[in-house]
Amino acid sequence: MRLRSPALLLLLLSGLRAGVVDIQEEEARAMVGSDVVLNCIYTKESSFDLKDLFVYWQIGVADKLMIVTYYLPQNRSARHYNNQYKDRAHLSLDSMKRGDFSLHLYNVTPQDEQKFNCIVFQKAQRILDVVVTLHVAAPYSMPMVSTPSGTPEGEELTITCTSMGGYPRPNVFWINKTDNSLLDEALQNSTVSVNALGLYDVVSVLRVRWTPNLNVDCCIENVLLLQNLTSSQTEETETLMGTKDSITKNPEDTHERRTGATGTQVAVPVVLLLGAVLAAAAAVWAYRRCPRHWTYTGARAARPELQLTDHA
Repeated sequence: MRLRSPALLLLLLSGLRAGVVDIQEEEARAMVGSDVVLNCIYTKESSFDLKDLFVYWQIGVADKLMIVTYYLPQNRSARHYNNQYKDRAHLSLDSMKRGDFSLHLYNVTPQDEQKFNCIVFQKAQRILDVVVTLHVAAPYSMPMVSTPSGTPEGEELTITCTSMGGYPRPNVFWINKTDNSLLDEALQNSTVSVNALGLYDVVSVLRVRWTPNLNVDCCIENVLLLQNLTSSQTEETETLMGTKDSITKNPEDTHERRTGATGTQVAVPVVLLLGAVLAAAAAVWAYRRCPRHWTYTGARAARPELQLTDHA
């Protein structure tokens, strides 16, 4: 009698002659949308007959096990038991003949951050059991900071920081740039949500009293990518540079109201020079803005030592 359910056959094989096999544990990392290989290699033999092999890749634990893909001798090809991995999970029959049972996973999604279990039987004898933990990452967008204009001195100022499309869940810091210290968490309220792609969007609101020397910044940290992004690292972001005019949406209009049209024309070269100086200062601050032991490596940049798999 031929068992047609791969799950039942796996259960039967596991119960009959499990053998004594040490479970090997490995880790893999991949960027969202990329391809990755989850290693499962048997090194004690270099040649296999596919007619003797039963190969399973599964996720989950205990009574919630889910088969990703599998190979049974009578199938003559690898099959997919779960539609979630149809056309995304691949086993190479040629590689399996050489003892390489690795899973090729395409178009990685946040939902793929799982423990993948590779189990190989040869003539009903378990010969290989590997657990591969897949870590998934996606870089966050540069944080955008918005502030209301015309807040009187001494009144409460609400500053909003937004960053989107990252993974895993971020850490959010508000920083006093005067001494590079973290602001009290009681002053901020961060909301993290999951978008339609399974990635995280974050909105953080800081409420502080407005003073002329107010100088704060927003930092989004992606721990897996060792990525620290601060709001002042993009020219499109409204940043707080310590003067009331610099946090208004139309600082030039404010300056014109204070000095008149003639004063504005005279002040243009000075403003341009001041802007260049501030840009240079911002570049210096970028490398020490987030008071962590990691350093900023650039927008959407991954540290190479993480060996993250990206698009080919």
